[in-house]
Amino acid sequence: MIPDDKQVETFIRDALEQNFELLRLESGHALTTDVKDTALNQALLYWRKLKDVATTITETEVHLNLPGQKTPQGRVFGIEGIVDIVREDDRTIMYDIKTHDAEDVRRNIEAYERQLNVYAHIWQNLRGQPLDQTAVIATAYPEAVKAALASRDEARIEYELQRWNPLVEIEFSPEHVHELIADFGQVVDCIENGEFTPAPVEVLQGRKEDGERAFASRVCRRCDARFSCSSYRAYASSTGGRPELALRQYLEDFGSDLEQQDWLSSNLEIALPTEELE
Repeated sequence: MIPDDKQVETFIRDALEQNFELLRLESGHALTTDVKDTALNQALLYWRKLKDVATTITETEVHLNLPGQKTPQGRVFGIEGIVDIVREDDRTIMYDIKTHDAEDVRRNIEAYERQLNVYAHIWQNLRGQPLDQTAVIATAYPEAVKAALASRDEARIEYELQRWNPLVEIEFSPEHVHELIADFGQVVDCIENGEFTPAPVEVLQGRKEDGERAFASRVCRRCDARFSCSSYRAYASSTGGRPELALRQYLEDFGSDLEQQDWLSSNLEIALPTEELE
């Protein structure tokens, strides 16, 4: 029996709560309510918007591996990726799920095309499997959807969900494959040589077109090392921001009293044998 939407959403809520609890026990850190709500909303909206795709996926978290590649300096490395596969009506479609905004994906389509082209190359040439289409599923919902969710207006939420298109089709271009593999090799050499020079501030400020967010907003905000990056600090200062204040707020955010108690309890459970807690 195929479950209805209510049953699926109940399952999503229960599964996420179990994962949150497992993460709490394993890491000793409790997620804030806002973070949990954001994760839940993103999962629920993904289901509501793309249930047709979700219910037709035949293989999830398919591991792809391209071993034995060489960097310009002769180092051996491999490329790995995880995708979802849909086989339906004699067609095979490869989906790469990203926690990015769909408009950012569309504005920077070349980067996603190159990555998926490598995955398609592995699938077709190393695995010998047919492939008819590749696409990115961008699960981060846009600002209009965020505003609708904050309003708690069901009609507005439904309207914005109808407008939101998180599915971005990617053209398969085999000629990009070797170019991307070479780029990966250069990155590997830089890492192994300890070369971590950040992009100049001009790159962080850059926009490809009107209305697009700056590189720093699209990319740097996802980087955990941004507060120690000289370019990011210069960018924040040039826009009137105070990166040191943001870092202090980040480091000093211990959550609510209840969340702090959960954190302490989790650490005690991990640090002490069960018999010592009784």
